[in-house]
Amino acid sequence: MKNWRFGLLVGIVFFFFLGIIFRLFTLQILKHNSYQIKAANQQQGYQNIYPSRGEIYMQDRYVEKKSISSFFPVAINKNFYKVYAIPKNILAKEETANLLAPLLNIDLATIRNRINKQDDPYEPLKDKVDETIIEQIKNLNLEGINFETQSRRYFPLNAIACHLIGFVREQEGEQDKGQYGIEESYQKELAGKTGLALMEKDSRGQFIPVTKEIIEKPEDGVDLVLTIDSNIQIFAEQKLQEYIDKFKSTSGSIVIMEVKTGKILTMVNSPKFNPNNYSDVKNVSVFMNQAVQSLYEPGSVFKPITMAAALDKGVVTPQTTYNDIGKVEISGKIIENALKRGEGIQTMTEVLEKSLNTGVVFAQQKLGKSDFKNYIEKFGFSEKTGIDLNGEVRGNTANLETNRDFEFANISFGQGIAVTPIQLVAAFGALANDGILMRPYVVDKIIYSNGKEKITQPTEIRRVISSNTASRITAMLVSVVKNGHTQRAGVSGYQVAAKTGTAQIPDPTTKRSLENETIHTVMGYFPAFDARFSMIVKLDKPIGARFAESTSAPLFGEIAKYILNYYEIAPSE
Repeated sequence: MKNWRFGLLVGIVFFFFLGIIFRLFTLQILKHNSYQIKAANQQQGYQNIYPSRGEIYMQDRYVEKKSISSFFPVAINKNFYKVYAIPKNILAKEETANLLAPLLNIDLATIRNRINKQDDPYEPLKDKVDETIIEQIKNLNLEGINFETQSRRYFPLNAIACHLIGFVREQEGEQDKGQYGIEESYQKELAGKTGLALMEKDSRGQFIPVTKEIIEKPEDGVDLVLTIDSNIQIFAEQKLQEYIDKFKSTSGSIVIMEVKTGKILTMVNSPKFNPNNYSDVKNVSVFMNQAVQSLYEPGSVFKPITMAAALDKGVVTPQTTYNDIGKVEISGKIIENALKRGEGIQTMTEVLEKSLNTGVVFAQQKLGKSDFKNYIEKFGFSEKTGIDLNGEVRGNTANLETNRDFEFANISFGQGIAVTPIQLVAAFGALANDGILMRPYVVDKIIYSNGKEKITQPTEIRRVISSNTASRITAMLVSVVKNGHTQRAGVSGYQVAAKTGTAQIPDPTTKRSLENETIHTVMGYFPAFDARFSMIVKLDKPIGARFAESTSAPLFGEIAKYILNYYEIAPSE
């Protein structure tokens, strides 16, 4: 009996050890490679290496004349630092904690806890530490405390040109992404090409930045040089805010374009935001670029478009007359002049000088609905301008599809049609540019990481009106500034072609005009007969003045004077 029990015990022990041997064989021989890979993965891993984001610059004509670099930085990469510890290398832990806590603005207990992880080869302490603090820490000569450079987007001009430039959203563990403006529109070019590295991991599976093997090098993003002139931009922003404050306007815009090329020299919107602190903005509508993303009824600044179309078709001349009785009936509805009075026999030039709604309706009726619609489309109001900014909207010309006489008459003086400021700037640019419509653009030059450059070439969209028509409408608009309601938009010694517009704001619910709420616009170009610049000045819901001649017109004149002096353009009269 005892021999039987002993044999059973020996058998159990034998099979137990046989199982252990089999298990060891499986782990060490059969699955060796698999577990080796798993172990390696726990100690190593691949990580993306994000390239340096391309920077954005404005131009500065003033310094360019002095043969100095004319690039003015508006979106750059500023170096900050990550402070981290290698706990095993820290000998005086208490002293180190006491010295670091106030400099890093971290409580003492937290610092102690982190630097006492003896087996941890990499312990992060704080991100985004300024260089001045880093220098103070370096001077302490603390063993086991190291630094890792971090590049973050920085906007030196704060809110200047914020809508045009946009901002960059930092994404934990991912590449930063541009939002709005140039930062979003040129995200791919600015971001560059991501690289790859094989890196060691610590006990928690986090990558240790001091140990890495480059597998694929990153490719830095391109630098962008904008068409924007920094001096004009800053001056225009200051003046716009001055007038917004003066007339308690809710918002406003200024856009200036080089008519022969389509280069945008200035793009200003208000209210503004600081892209360095974009997260502080509570209402995201503030981020919207009104110049390209906001539609509005332009009012009387649209009258030169209607008149240019009628001139080009040959149905009127500047001297063509009609009898103004102050109102006109269209399909049973009455259209009146702004001052609700008749002026008697008037020429087409006087129609623009006195901004007579009835006179423009007269010209539109002579033109006919089909041709009127075709010209509006040729001027680009039914399509996007093609400016190199994401989010651009096209004009709303839906009322042209109704084919109703009243709607066409209403559109002739800028009501019942919705456009963007950039569309108006481009369209008036065609009047100024011998009748040729140009594509507006904001990026003048792309500079690649290897130093090569790509310069944006101006793009002609189409001829809209004849050269002769362009000259005649220009002469009429010069007369508007000299003799009409737009005198305060003029500049002494220069010929300026411009037109004011005071547009009613439709109620989104009833579609009827809101009481005592208007948009004041001046649209024009200068010097008139050798035009270089097309400009729009828009103030939304100003208080204390009925018409644009008292608000937007003097602002237009001040900026026009600044530009003419800035470019050293000699007076013509």
